[in-house]
Amino acid sequence: MLDREQGSTDGADGELTVPMAWLYAEYIADELLRTGDLMPPTSFEFRAGRDALALTIFLSDTDGELSGIRVVTQLETWLSLTAYDQPWQEWVRDRLAEIAVGAARSGRPAPDLGLAEEAWRWLQETELLAPDLNAVPGGAPVVGEDEGPKVWTPAWQLGLPLGHLAIHLF
Repeated sequence: MLDREQGSTDGADGELTVPMAWLYAEYIADELLRTGDLMPPTSFEFRAGRDALALTIFLSDTDGELSGIRVVTQLETWLSLTAYDQPWQEWVRDRLAEIAVGAARSGRPAPDLGLAEEAWRWLQETELLAPDLNAVPGGAPVVGEDEGPKVWTPAWQLGLPLGHLAIHLF
């Protein structure tokens, strides 16, 4: 049994705080990617897509009320945030900072923030080997899976389009 005096809980007055908003965002992202059947769920590419999509879902919830009923109504928002021409990386940094400042001002713990920051750190620091679309004439993909040049790509740059496509396929 954990000793309460050693800080075994994150909440005020000994309450355990559970990162439900992050867990729910991750669940929605996972379901969207599984429905799209784009990658095996055990692959690093799937994780990159899930984390990028979970960050988008979590950070776009400005009211702090992820609701199962609102998921379908949020698909257009998530599509616009994950679109190719959007500054998604900067948006993620700004939203994480806003949430951190809000948590610091309120003095309340933000267990979701820690998990979101960890996902963002993994997406930035991890590189995955992917086809180099810039090296192929016209940017067309090469027919064979193992053919053509490959390049190490930050996980978020691979995961973001996967998440975007999964939303389209839903």
